[in-house]
Amino acid sequence: MPQENEPISKKELLECTGISYGQLYRWKRKGLIPEEWFVKKAAFTGQETFFPRAEILERVARIQGMKEDVNLDQLASLLSPRPSLLACSGAELVARNIVSRAAMDLLDETLSPGDPPGFEPVLFAWMIDRLLNAGDISLAEGALMLRTLAAARGPEAQGQVLFLRKRGVGFCLLVQGAAALDPEARVVARMDLPAQVAELKLTLR
Repeated sequence: MPQENEPISKKELLECTGISYGQLYRWKRKGLIPEEWFVKKAAFTGQETFFPRAEILERVARIQGMKEDVNLDQLASLLSPRPSLLACSGAELVARNIVSRAAMDLLDETLSPGDPPGFEPVLFAWMIDRLLNAGDISLAEGALMLRTLAAARGPEAQGQVLFLRKRGVGFCLLVQGAAALDPEARVVARMDLPAQVAELKLTLR
């Protein structure tokens, strides 16, 4: 059985999802599937295109599940890794059970006084909230994770967020591309930022 982090070939992807070659590349042109996920590698048949298995299977399933309700342009906006404007206040986010009071308190501590939450900080608080609810991290580790992500903010939410623990000490990494991790560190959580952006956008709709 293939491992979650094992690449999937284009042929296998088309076979196991039932999508066509034309659909795949139409979704690529629309920005529904990131260009960087199409990785060409040498194979015994020549050059072949491979994708990150977990990410592409999750993305295709999401597109297939939503395309009856929204058009491709709307889907592209929802699945875009570029954070969108946030219309909700912190109090509204808590009232709607999108972010817990504990996570919002952590966010308030990292924002400058009077700053609106903004999409990206709320995204980070929302991600941390999920880990807190699952019991994967403590409040102190959540604060550490939020500070790390806030310091690494960029114009687009890309890459993966890793929370690791070694000998009882937790630390957070924002990784873009391949990374060599300390073999003694345990990966507590691995979260794909573009997928988290898309899910939060759906939650806020």
